[in-house]
Amino acid sequence: MALTFQEQILQGIPSVLPERKPIDQSVSHAPNRKKILTASEKKLAVKNALRYFEPRHHAMLAPEFLEELETYGRIYMYRFRPAYAMYARGIEEYPAQSKHAAAIMLMIQNNLDPAVAQHPHELITYGGNGAVFQNWAQYLLTMKYLAIMNDEQTLHMYSGHPMGLFPSSKDAPRVIVTNGMMIPNYSSHDDWEKYNALGVTQYGQMTAGSYMYIGPQGIVHGTTITVLNAGRKISKSGEGLRGKLFVSSGLGGMSGAQPKAAKIAGCISVVAEVNAKATHKRHQQGWVDEVISDLDVLVDRVKKAKASGEVVSIAYNGNVVDVWDKFYEADVFVDLGSDQTSLHNPWAGGYYPVGVSVDTANTMMVQDPDSFKEAVKASLRKQTDLINKHASRGTYFFDYGNAFLLEASRAGAAIIDNDGINFKYASYVQDIMGPMCFDFGFGPFRWVCTSGKQEDLDRTDEIAREVLEKIYATAPSDIRGQLQDNIQWIKEASANKLVVGSKARILYADAEGRIKISEAFNRAVAQGKIGPIVLGRDHHDVSGTDSPYRETSNIYDGSRFTADMAIQNVIGDSFRGATWVSIHNGGGVGWGEVINGGFGLVLDGSDDAERKMKNMLHYDVNNGVARRAWARNENATQAIARAMANNPLLVITQANLADENLLNKTITE
Repeated sequence: MALTFQEQILQGIPSVLPERKPIDQSVSHAPNRKKILTASEKKLAVKNALRYFEPRHHAMLAPEFLEELETYGRIYMYRFRPAYAMYARGIEEYPAQSKHAAAIMLMIQNNLDPAVAQHPHELITYGGNGAVFQNWAQYLLTMKYLAIMNDEQTLHMYSGHPMGLFPSSKDAPRVIVTNGMMIPNYSSHDDWEKYNALGVTQYGQMTAGSYMYIGPQGIVHGTTITVLNAGRKISKSGEGLRGKLFVSSGLGGMSGAQPKAAKIAGCISVVAEVNAKATHKRHQQGWVDEVISDLDVLVDRVKKAKASGEVVSIAYNGNVVDVWDKFYEADVFVDLGSDQTSLHNPWAGGYYPVGVSVDTANTMMVQDPDSFKEAVKASLRKQTDLINKHASRGTYFFDYGNAFLLEASRAGAAIIDNDGINFKYASYVQDIMGPMCFDFGFGPFRWVCTSGKQEDLDRTDEIAREVLEKIYATAPSDIRGQLQDNIQWIKEASANKLVVGSKARILYADAEGRIKISEAFNRAVAQGKIGPIVLGRDHHDVSGTDSPYRETSNIYDGSRFTADMAIQNVIGDSFRGATWVSIHNGGGVGWGEVINGGFGLVLDGSDDAERKMKNMLHYDVNNGVARRAWARNENATQAIARAMANNPLLVITQANLADENLLNKTITE
């Protein structure tokens, strides 16, 4: 008799080996990884993988794992991929002694849902290599631990590996997650590849390895705000974005939000994607209106949309470099330009060079990595040259934070400004999100309805709108614009059909907004109006991430290359009430380029949940606002002053401003 879903979860790693499964070609698969291990290291990788299984199975599994390693560059343990459908079930369907642990199980399954994940069978959620686990044994064992643990235990996760359940307390997090935390002197690209192949570390991206990914909706709101405000920078007062063209690339993971966001913002968008499966997946999900594979057809379609002021999102099934080239040749004016290819991972499928087919590129990156690297660099140089040409015509180009400018500079592209130091183009955080949102404490707050019911999501949308409108009525003038954008967003969220996977929502809010919305949610749970709610956020936020070329790129006191804020954030959240916390090396802009932390918190309607929520969310936001104020960011200085006025227990060291004339007289070059 077949085991039920609950029985399979409780079984963990099965004692009887399941049959080997053929590779399912209906889903997108990760490219094969570079062969980097020596013979002795391959032996160690297989030996490491066998640790999860009883010795009586080793004779069968050892050659199978070696075959996977030599074929794919990693040991995924495909044989152990569950037979049941992978998606976020209602919280009551999970076998668990702890409702908080059941909520985490739900979030893990959502991250691996084929409708959500980029390469689900390789346990990769987005970004090309952003993994939830390294292999399927880790998944099975983790789900079992979550099912049997109670509220006085904590599960400790080492880069996808469940080290085990440790005694703790009800106030401690139920799960502690670390990903990719390498010793600095062993942190080159080849080190990461080698130790990942050995099965001892992984790249968790941001919300993949912390179980908080909610599909492309997770970034669509931030992208909408970015495009709206980029449009305000180039438009005359009240002109808006109608008839203006936004060009970018990437539809595979978080970048899939771009066409939806551009349409909400009210412009024409062309987003190029080389992976046809990703293109058609986003089209089928309704995230992009049209798919075009011919450049001449694309030019005609864009010209028609411009002439009529149409709002339409178009996916070009091909390389974005060809789009930049064709639009320049055809004199198609690009108003806004960006790039969201996964250039944090340039040599292993994050960026595909122009003039090379996807299949050829996938072969090259494994069999001839040096030639592939040179092709990527040449493509980046060409892409930059074309962007520079468009910029000379008036295009406003911004880096969307996936390391495009950084990797283009490393490739020798003409991307450095006349000062010989800075990039020609600003990061969107420097120009838009940093001063307008992060400095005020506004960031990507999100929640998940664990019931899985649409009516619960609709109710939470209504609650959030009501709370924001009350805040807006008495808000100071410097944040009324942000509040108005978010009120409009939440009003239209359901109509824009943003949900992929779990019944989740994202909404930019500051500490006051997050706390008051969450308080109202918890009250609704207590009254039986909705089921339990998981609170979280993108790591791409005010306080959780130290990333000198993205989240902290608008910090100019020299501290943007330090990582104290992210580490303080995750430690501070952990003892203030978070249900789970995570800290990652790498995310968004690449392994070694960023340290980022996240959390999850379950609202179960209890007074205890409200106490933890208020304490933790207040710190989670204001930790970052305080750091930004210490860096002398004017808007953050105002925001932290308001926070101190509202809470007498908050006492922040404030920066005294030096006189620039005095410094110029005192210090000469």
